[in-house]
Amino acid sequence: MGLTESLTEAVLIPINAQISERGLGVVAAVGFASFIVLAVVLNVLSQLLPQNPNEPPLVFHWFPILGNTISYGMDPYPFFFKCREKYGDIFTFILLGKKTTVYLGTAGNEFILNGKLKDVNAEEIYTKLTTPVFGTGVVYDCPNSKLMEQKKFVKVSLTTETFRSYVPLIVQEVTNFIKTSPMFKGPSGKTDVPAAMSEITIYTASRTLQGKEVRSRFNAEFANLFHDLDMGFTPINFMLHWAPLPQNRARDRAQRILSETYMEIIQERRAGNVPDENEHDLIRHLMASVYKDGTPLPDKEISHMMIAMLMAGQHSSSSTSSWMMLNLAARPDIIEGLYQEQIRLLGADLPPLTYENLGKLTLNNAVLKETLRLHTPIHSILRKVKSPHARPRNQLRHPNNPHPPLLRRCHRADGGVLPRPSQVGPPSLGRRRSRRPDGRDQGGARGLRLRHDQQGRHVALPALWRWPPPLHRRAVRRPAARGHHRDHGARVQVEAA
Repeated sequence: MGLTESLTEAVLIPINAQISERGLGVVAAVGFASFIVLAVVLNVLSQLLPQNPNEPPLVFHWFPILGNTISYGMDPYPFFFKCREKYGDIFTFILLGKKTTVYLGTAGNEFILNGKLKDVNAEEIYTKLTTPVFGTGVVYDCPNSKLMEQKKFVKVSLTTETFRSYVPLIVQEVTNFIKTSPMFKGPSGKTDVPAAMSEITIYTASRTLQGKEVRSRFNAEFANLFHDLDMGFTPINFMLHWAPLPQNRARDRAQRILSETYMEIIQERRAGNVPDENEHDLIRHLMASVYKDGTPLPDKEISHMMIAMLMAGQHSSSSTSSWMMLNLAARPDIIEGLYQEQIRLLGADLPPLTYENLGKLTLNNAVLKETLRLHTPIHSILRKVKSPHARPRNQLRHPNNPHPPLLRRCHRADGGVLPRPSQVGPPSLGRRRSRRPDGRDQGGARGLRLRHDQQGRHVALPALWRWPPPLHRRAVRRPAARGHHRDHGARVQVEAA
């Protein structure tokens, strides 16, 4: 009783007196502020103590749990570059209470992209983010062995022969969009570039990757649904993917509608209600696919794989196309060069583009590569480290549990690799090529085919440059845009001469 009485006299009685004198709200606010100050002081002191020399240095932060989340989330690239100057290529920062180790440079690329499955794991990191978007049973919501089988199923749409057939389809879709979209009505006006590119790539990706039948069901409303799905890829959903946030409700609604649409197509085909000319496409191929254990690919998984395929074909292409157009809007000299290159190499009559002719357009390809270098669609690649890994150079170790993201653009925008790395300069791209390997996935053919597929999708853009020369000498204003989502409203004004 003596201890209880002492605590009551020392703590409870003074608190009750303060509440009576100042009010409960004031005392609670003071107590909360004191708790925050104490937490900050203890957090800073813990960082000033000697650290384990075998682990990556920890980036300084004031607040526990919150850590460096705000700095990283507001602008990842400056955050990573600033940390690299101070700590080197390997360092750890606090992301929403979790220690997250960053491994930059070509060695980091090699470690993340070509690491063994027993050492680094993607499924455990990405499943919470991707499963609500794609659906269950596919991509990261299944064992890695099953994911590898699913990738083999869709390779039928990523061959050189299919790429040849995609080119005229893409040109046709872009031409039809320009002729019919309200965004391009009249002799002049302003165009929201991210919105236009997002809608165009939905049409081109659905027409090429998934066939005429799927494309016929897609319109501006479906483009909005894919935008809602895209907004599900927000960092907060790594932790709060279940939360009833507005963007999550829109994501779930879009996923349900799209999944039902694909299920309707599959069921109609199984019932034999589809004309023969629409049967030989990816959906038909998946309907006939069987896993190694003899299990047929379920219709639900087919619909979810189709959503994942379309997101893969649309998301990065939409972002890259937007940045390409925005950069070109500030460089009318390059636009004119692209037009003259087509006349010089393809002929003054500008015949229909083909897959082979596309490879001749070196400036066109340089523009694409320069855009990808400066505006990589994905700034961080995440893996969960399953076993300790020592860095050979100085024996720094990655602990077991942190999630190390990889920033590939650091290599591509490194002043030690490329002179003036932040400067847009497609004409000199060939002379600025680095001999240092970037550690890209040695999976080889699949990655190369995906890159070619993206280039094939962007071949539609020269169709925009087939306008008469006066339009190439138009007045343009460079928009102030930093992102690729259409909500940013990055607009380009075009005036015919």
